[in-house]
Amino acid sequence: MSPLLDLDTDLVMDQISYARQVLRAEAEALEEVADRLDGSFDRIIEILFNCAGRIAVTGVGKSADVAQKIVGTFNSTGTRAYFLDATRALHGDLGMIHPNDVVVLISNSGESEEIVRLLTPLKKLAASVIGITGNKASRLALMADAALVYGPIVESSPDALAPSTSCTVAMSLGHALAFVLAERRQFTRDDFARYHPAGSLGFKLATVAEYMRSGTELRLAKMTDTVREVFAKARHFGRRTGAVMLLDEQGKLAGLFTDSDLARLFEKRADHLFDAPVSEIMTRMPLTIGPSARMAEAIEIMRNHKISELPVVEEDGTICGLLDITDLIGAEMVDPKTGLITESHVRLFNRISA
Repeated sequence: MSPLLDLDTDLVMDQISYARQVLRAEAEALEEVADRLDGSFDRIIEILFNCAGRIAVTGVGKSADVAQKIVGTFNSTGTRAYFLDATRALHGDLGMIHPNDVVVLISNSGESEEIVRLLTPLKKLAASVIGITGNKASRLALMADAALVYGPIVESSPDALAPSTSCTVAMSLGHALAFVLAERRQFTRDDFARYHPAGSLGFKLATVAEYMRSGTELRLAKMTDTVREVFAKARHFGRRTGAVMLLDEQGKLAGLFTDSDLARLFEKRADHLFDAPVSEIMTRMPLTIGPSARMAEAIEIMRNHKISELPVVEEDGTICGLLDITDLIGAEMVDPKTGLITESHVRLFNRISA
């Protein structure tokens, strides 16, 4: 049982009220900082955009955690970056700085000892030094080649002691820099997909061609064949799929006949249809998708229409593959690149049949 269930209701409501105050305080701070942005933001964007090397981001304490998150956002949106440990930098790691690199230093006070001590050597080693700080009179703001000064911030923590709102602001400013740079570079969904091959996000951004069955894995037959002939002729390798794709005279997709269709014939005792052309009972013009479409689109089609197989065809109707739900759920869910089972995919596809 949750501890909260044993507390007085008024106390629980007070906790919720306080939590809302924290969130609103940080949201209001972001509104204020957004209004304070000025030409220094544009100048910093130009420096970062024209950086011929990589962007190093550093900070001390909680600012170091923020710096690492900003580095991740930079890298995933097309801006090459790395984290510089401020303490280690003072003891030899400054050797990783290339003359073409730009260094971004984060410090709310702008007076953190390690950050201040790094300023002079960094200005000699790097192409540019940028500060992100709340203190316009700090040594960081005054010594940096350009500074993004967000102004005074009231921490949302009790007695304003623990870094909280300042971390939210610094991280959000890092996001703003990263996303503006991504727009300047015309960073696309295809670019994003290349940098996110794994996990649920990587799966949804992957192309259908990466997950479809193809070649000898497909079950194919002519639409003029009888149902009996279809199941006598159709051959498959590997895991069996529940659908036969039927071809017209030009070898293009004409229809689909599934195991469910076959089961319905048995249920209706329609034995005479087993020797009828499959074209009489197949699903004509079935839903299809192209090989370059995203898996997110394919899954949306399968979920909305409650289908288990989705033919993959070129624009002219030529069959190039099939998506089968049995390949994408349960213990057989694997990453096509690594062959490893991905739990996030299992959870995603378990929702399809819900």
